[in-house]
Amino acid sequence: MKASTKATAERITKKATKRVTKRIDSTWEKELQGLILEWYEKHAREFMWREYADSQKHFIPQPYLVLLSEVMLQQTQTSRIQEKLPEFYRTFPSIERLSQATNAEIIKAWEGLGYNSRALRLRDCAKAVVERFSGVIPSEYEELLSLPGIGTYTASALVAFAFHKDIAIVDVNIRRVYSRISSQLDTTADAMPEADCTAFAERIYPRGKASAWHQAVMDIGALFCTARAPKCSLCPLQGMCASAHQLREVERVKKQEPTFEGKPNRIWRGRIVQILRGVEASEWYSGEQLYNQLFSASLFTTTPREQWLLEILRTLEREAIVEIQPDNRQRASQMIEHNRAQTPFSEDTSGKDALQAASFLTPLPQKDDSVFSLVLRLAS
Repeated sequence: MKASTKATAERITKKATKRVTKRIDSTWEKELQGLILEWYEKHAREFMWREYADSQKHFIPQPYLVLLSEVMLQQTQTSRIQEKLPEFYRTFPSIERLSQATNAEIIKAWEGLGYNSRALRLRDCAKAVVERFSGVIPSEYEELLSLPGIGTYTASALVAFAFHKDIAIVDVNIRRVYSRISSQLDTTADAMPEADCTAFAERIYPRGKASAWHQAVMDIGALFCTARAPKCSLCPLQGMCASAHQLREVERVKKQEPTFEGKPNRIWRGRIVQILRGVEASEWYSGEQLYNQLFSASLFTTTPREQWLLEILRTLEREAIVEIQPDNRQRASQMIEHNRAQTPFSEDTSGKDALQAASFLTPLPQKDDSVFSLVLRLAS
């Protein structure tokens, strides 16, 4: 049953979460631990960034691979990471090589992996590891937190998955599983309070097996205990779950985000970066070309479009994703026309001759408030 209206979803989401309905004690915890670890041993998904063992081999990924995967997985589907990580790893096979990447190189390699700002933070993280830790990713939680772009989740994940140390991890999948198994919830939108989840996470994971445990819970959350339409009848935890077969599906209230002409700004930003990925590092792309690419169906320009696009480009410039400068060739042409009567030069003022001629001209007032007076490229 779905409650699709915003008011209904808000009312349900704001309801106080019911408290624990199952008796959770050491016996229940040990049974849960055994069940989850046994399931994981038989059904663990294999990824190039994850440790696994079978009769043929025991594979332990290097911490660098774990770092790459954890940053990529923050807002990108696992299936996409499986496809893109090998290619990215071939381009940047070591943390030293990654630390040397230019903005343009890292943004081009990040194609299809979500927000480009995360790519720049990953590169900055690699720089810090090389400069402060001699190229060796630290294994201590506090040291990891000191690195650019590394938050509490990523630091915890690296400690457990890359260095096999005991630590509690909570991500969106884990929180969802913990909330549902420990409390009888009403809807798919309900979750245990963050503080309660943190305490539960610290208590429940089996010491000495933090890596396998958290990978297992993540897999169960991704495969069965999904955000919408959970597959309770297939879930290995259904016999121990307080919410199994009882959750009423609701649509979560989506956060409002800036849009233009019906599309989120993040989509427009992605299209701009995608266009610039095709520009050679030594070349510049004109604002007019970009405008025509974005609004190809348009037969005319509009001031609101120009102003909006200029704001987006300036934001990308501040984030060090693109470089912008005045279109000097266009300015040279404008200056020639402005001063044609003043300066002796030939009528052929195209290309290089125009730029040379422009050096003799009276300067025009600087004007960079129009998309059509700019050129841009990915930041170097």
